Amino acid sequence: MLLMLAQWLGHDVRAFNVFQYITLRAVLAALTALAISFVIGPALIRWLAAKKVGQAVRTDGPQTHLVKQGTPTMGGVLILVAITLTTLLWADLSSRYVWATLVTLMGFGIIGWVDDWRKVVYRDPKGLASRWKYFWQSVIALIVALWLAYSAHLPAQTELIVPFFKEVAIPLGTVGFVILAYFVIVGASNAVNLTDGADGLAILPTVMVGGALGIFAYVAGHAVFAKYLVLPYIPGAGELVIICSAIVGAGLAFLWFNAYPAEVFMGDVGALALGGALGVIAVIVRQEIVLFIMGGVFVAETVSVMIQVASYKLRGKRVFLMAPIHHHFEIKGWKENQVVVRFWIISMMLVLIGLSTLKLR
Repeated sequence: MLLMLAQWLGHDVRAFNVFQYITLRAVLAALTALAISFVIGPALIRWLAAKKVGQAVRTDGPQTHLVKQGTPTMGGVLILVAITLTTLLWADLSSRYVWATLVTLMGFGIIGWVDDWRKVVYRDPKGLASRWKYFWQSVIALIVALWLAYSAHLPAQTELIVPFFKEVAIPLGTVGFVILAYFVIVGASNAVNLTDGADGLAILPTVMVGGALGIFAYVAGHAVFAKYLVLPYIPGAGELVIICSAIVGAGLAFLWFNAYPAEVFMGDVGALALGGALGVIAVIVRQEIVLFIMGGVFVAETVSVMIQVASYKLRGKRVFLMAPIHHHFEIKGWKENQVVVRFWIISMMLVLIGLSTLKLR
């Protein structure tokens, strides 16, 4: 909305044309999301506490987590509000990529809200049944994937780009693209959700991956940079930088409240939404494999759960002391903040490796 206002005013006052630059709007988006979160964050936390929207803690997990019983959850609402408002203010609202990402963010956020609300308000430990959660995730992911597939105008918009290789681009076709997009969006959503089990563990890797995807989006949307770096040119993808910047700003602000010892937890409403948003952005800028690399912590958490479940069902034995894997290290004796900071360091290294694919090709 502010972009449209600046465009209108720019006809008479040239100084307003500076807001056409994505880089400036990206900085302003990050600051706006940060400010919104800091302003409404304390009030939201007090409201959640007053409504007794408290976290339920597993008794079979690390004993140090028992003190978190009753800590307000569903704080992901704060992140979603900040990202959505910021995007509406600073992004080009004529961009289908912006709307595809917002639809995914809010759709998955609603699924998470229902799940959290049933758990903490109705005291239903199962929350939203898994089959219904995956059903609605699948519906949203398929709608967005089909939307992106049938609105693609260039072959590069549906090819699978293999990092570190200049000439390797695998044509997927409409069906292949939709299938890949579906698994990336739903997989990323659930991977972030599984990682959200310790104070600050999920949000900073999300911020780092979101910021890195913003760089890829800027390059993909810039014809000169895309050609120079031998990356697919995706017209209009640059506007995703605004959403990525909003994720960074809102995520850093949430970390202020979520850092150990957490005042509020993200809940499924935030984790499912953020993971889905990262997934759809990676699909749009054709960096699904790079997302897999940069989100290595999310991948490890997910794989650990898959291994644990498969091993227990097939052999009746557990591979890890507890899954997801961050709980395994806690039970082995690592302090929670040690696990979190070490996973942050790993995420930072993986994001740098992902960014290196911009040039190492």
